Amino acid sequence: MKKIALIFAGGTGTRMKKQVPKQFLEIGKKAIIVRTIEVFEKCDDIDEIYVSCIEDWIDYLKELLEKANIKKVVRIVPGGKTDQLSICNGLKVAYEKNKNEDDTRVLIHDGVRPFIDEDLIKRNINCVIENGCAISCAPAIETILLTDRKGEVNAITDRNYSKLARAPQSFYLNNIYDLHMKALAEGIDDFIDNCTMMNYYNKRLYMVETSSDNIKITTPNDYYIAKCIFEREDEIDG
Repeated sequence: MKKIALIFAGGTGTRMKKQVPKQFLEIGKKAIIVRTIEVFEKCDDIDEIYVSCIEDWIDYLKELLEKANIKKVVRIVPGGKTDQLSICNGLKVAYEKNKNEDDTRVLIHDGVRPFIDEDLIKRNINCVIENGCAISCAPAIETILLTDRKGEVNAITDRNYSKLARAPQSFYLNNIYDLHMKALAEGIDDFIDNCTMMNYYNKRLYMVETSSDNIKITTPNDYYIAKCIFEREDEIDG
């Protein structure tokens, strides 16, 4: 029963307005993507790590991982033009290596979400065993409106039953690989995330709760919030 992680970081981070891709920006003198991978590296439940990265930055990432003494990364592959394609590139090599193991579980995670922990990883794995998938979700702390393209509000969701989909998003490897192949065969390459793909194909979804700190570092504001979270955690650990 192998458990693997797929970290995708194929984006260039244009919204960050930096010359360095967002995943290689540093927090506490360490690249964000390295901090993310380290969480999976240190978790005993994870056997292998696959990474999808901007092609021109793969060699630099290898240097960073060697410096950080990361041992579980078995393959780094080029990312794609969308998150879906970056994930798909990683799934292809993971599937090729593990296709004969029907119960391999894969945790798919953003390279720019470093604020997760071992407990969340374990709960994702257990939820996949029990339900076939796991979508990490944070509580909605503000009112969510459903609107049309003209800006008219069509519905207001009950906050008690509203969640924000985050990551990891976890599955049996064979199942999510087959779904990605189906999407590509139908010419679809821009699903925003895996739970959106699952919902599109009428698959049942199950959630595990994650912290509101589990943010995706995409904009300058996210970056400064992330630095504050890191400094707070550093003070607590210290």
